[in-house]
Amino acid sequence: MKKVLTIDGGGVKGIFPLSFLSTIEDTIQEKISEYFDLIVGTSTGGIIALGLGLGYSSSEILNFYEELVSDIFSGSHWFNNFKHLFISRYNPNPLKTSLESIFGDIRLGESKKRLVIPSMNLETGEVYLYKTSHHPRFERDYKTKVVDIALATASAPTYFPAFRSRDGIPLVDGGVWANNPTIVGVVEAKGVLDWDLSEVQLLSLGCTKESININWARRFPLGLGYWAVNIVNLILSGQSSGSNGMSKLLLGQQNFFRYNPISPKGRFKIDKISEIQSLKGLGASEARKALPQIKPLFFSNKVQEFIPCNN
Repeated sequence: MKKVLTIDGGGVKGIFPLSFLSTIEDTIQEKISEYFDLIVGTSTGGIIALGLGLGYSSSEILNFYEELVSDIFSGSHWFNNFKHLFISRYNPNPLKTSLESIFGDIRLGESKKRLVIPSMNLETGEVYLYKTSHHPRFERDYKTKVVDIALATASAPTYFPAFRSRDGIPLVDGGVWANNPTIVGVVEAKGVLDWDLSEVQLLSLGCTKESININWARRFPLGLGYWAVNIVNLILSGQSSGSNGMSKLLLGQQNFFRYNPISPKGRFKIDKISEIQSLKGLGASEARKALPQIKPLFFSNKVQEFIPCNN
């Protein structure tokens, strides 16, 4: 069997999948990455995927992440909310500095795992995928700095300005089209790696799903004032549902495992650092419940070593 791990975007809420994976690691006493052939992550999930690919344990990334999000998303909230109306809410420099402290000048080609990290090209409106050299035609991305890829996939519109690559390409958060990158992993497995989908098992981790309440929209023909606040959550929910549905159809229900608990509206947010400990606890609790089902399927045998086509 080939095993795929996908991790959603979600800012601070990335603490949930990290805690989930750390709990499993603590149980099996091995690094999570040693049990997956392909790892796909968007935004916060992309940063996590990069760390796993470079050989860090989930626990190490979790410890780093707690400091990272606290540094990035701290500050005067009333001022940030006002500023948010006109320019990006946060300065990207603290994020860049924190990433450089961990990844330094490491290149994607040093990843020990096949990785796919979604972003989007603002110049053309086309999707932009960073990939390790797991196919002969992938001849450029492996030379790219991991820090640059992390910044590209995590530059969420309104929260951070677009990231401009060293080639001059303006890139934004992959979450605008693949916040839940599950189907991206399935397509890569079949379309690029030519794996038999009946032999692919996929573990998909979300960053908690906010319950959606749009009762007013069902009753009244509301306009911009209402939808400006609610449309993003609705789009993200639809994208995630579609990604999950297509993945289940292609892989079969028996090979698809998704963990993404529903939370009350407003409980967890992309930049809400006050709930870090609650997210950690939720991740540990969900992993504890999931272990009897997923441990024998995903964590019984380590996968073969990844040998890149270009290095």
